[in-house]
Amino acid sequence: MKIEVLGTGCARCNALEAGVKLAADKLGLDYELVHVKEIAKFASYGVMVTPALVIDGQVKVSGKLPNEAELTKILTTAASKG
Repeated sequence: MKIEVLGTGCARCNALEAGVKLAADKLGLDYELVHVKEIAKFASYGVMVTPALVIDGQVKVSGKLPNEAELTKILTTAASKG
């Protein structure tokens, strides 16, 4: 599973990256995590507000910082479709 955190490196974007890593590790997922900081890439996904979470090319969250339970649900759902 390819997980991308879209954000310029602000505190909320970094917190999303850390939260995703924590949740994915707890779930034992096989994943690649990339922090994308290029604004042009945000636009290619149609993301106007960061932080954003993209899993396997699909935007799952934009403009908010999900809590651990929300991240776990998002990751579990994405893993079951993969």
